Amino acid sequence: MEPRHIGFVSTRFAGTDGVSLESAKWAEILWDHRHVSFWYAGKLDRDPAISMEVPEAYFLHPDNEEITNRVFGTMRRSRDVTRKITALAEYLKRTLYEFVKRFEIDILVVENALCMPMHIPLGVALTHFIAETGLPTIAHHHDFYWERDRFAVNAVGDFLQMAFPPALPSIHHVTINSFAQQDLAHRKGVSSTLVPNVLNFEAAPEKPDPFGADFREAIGLQPDDILVLQPTRVVPRKGIEHSIRLLKRLGDPRLKLVVTHESGDEGLDYQHVLLELAQQEGIDLRFVHTCVAEQRKSDESGNKVYALEDVYPHADLVTYPSLYEGFGNALLEAFYFRKPVLVNRYSIFISDIEPKGFEVIAMNGVLTRTVVERVRRVLNDPEYRERMVNHNFELAKQFFSYSVLRRKLRAIICSFVGADDL
Repeated sequence: MEPRHIGFVSTRFAGTDGVSLESAKWAEILWDHRHVSFWYAGKLDRDPAISMEVPEAYFLHPDNEEITNRVFGTMRRSRDVTRKITALAEYLKRTLYEFVKRFEIDILVVENALCMPMHIPLGVALTHFIAETGLPTIAHHHDFYWERDRFAVNAVGDFLQMAFPPALPSIHHVTINSFAQQDLAHRKGVSSTLVPNVLNFEAAPEKPDPFGADFREAIGLQPDDILVLQPTRVVPRKGIEHSIRLLKRLGDPRLKLVVTHESGDEGLDYQHVLLELAQQEGIDLRFVHTCVAEQRKSDESGNKVYALEDVYPHADLVTYPSLYEGFGNALLEAFYFRKPVLVNRYSIFISDIEPKGFEVIAMNGVLTRTVVERVRRVLNDPEYRERMVNHNFELAKQFFSYSVLRRKLRAIICSFVGADDL
């Protein structure tokens, strides 16, 4: 098969959010099979030579923020807002035509921009563009708007019905969990391929090198401190208050709670609440997003910025008390780096992950005495911990490795180009 040009499209490909990380894995697998990836977004940290950055496509662009603020939390929109949506969508559609022409794109991969209405004009632009061109498109859906309460009251039901996601013949829909697959079929009458998030379990993680070896020191920890890692964004659905209360219940002053990601698109109110709670409970809570990124680099002052793979080896425990997750990248990362993990049994964990037989410290919305004592045992019993993390690594290798993604992508690409191998 001749190499294909794959155009990845989203509102953002930058940083350590799940969409940016997962899209990079897809591109890596496609590159292994000679397909070349190109990138379109409003914010990018990809190679400029193979990218097209359109600032208006970023969900935090002022024009889009104005639209978003005026159409959610209300049941009626003004004529002016409708005009702004359609005008911006038309402009973005022109840039999509330019992107496809410039890089001679054969197949689009739309990452979350046709399911989560963070940027309504971009979703509309993509829908119109795909309808007009019939370009083969993989719509990779990480989250749907109907899964989020903040989108429930809105004045854009017509746009949501049309574009989030659209039912067009040239689109192959991909969902990341079984609930989303069922919901999409029920709500839109659209079938989809289930492709779970993955990690490269075929290659064991490397030991910390000199660059990453000093992460604990860099964030001010002492040698005997116990690093409890919360590797998530700071948004309410991550349940970080449970991690704070866990450390309170454990009662060891050496415990330090380290949160790796920033707040993102939902404001700073939750972070302020967490800081107040940690202060009240006497817990050492540290937000380190300014020194953690997708890739290693130096900041403007010349200080190290670590990658996530530099951070995980230093963790003694990973907390993942999420109330809801589309899948659970951080959970896979904990398995990959052989770290014990506390999990709040969110719905996708119960349906798609737990039945595989993983050994985690599971809670059901509340921190019981049993949960706290299991955490204490994991921290204090090296043999118990070692059996647990090795079991999880081998099981994840079987179900959530790159080989799984490779097989799934092969089938999808072949459905477009008619070849029998990728």
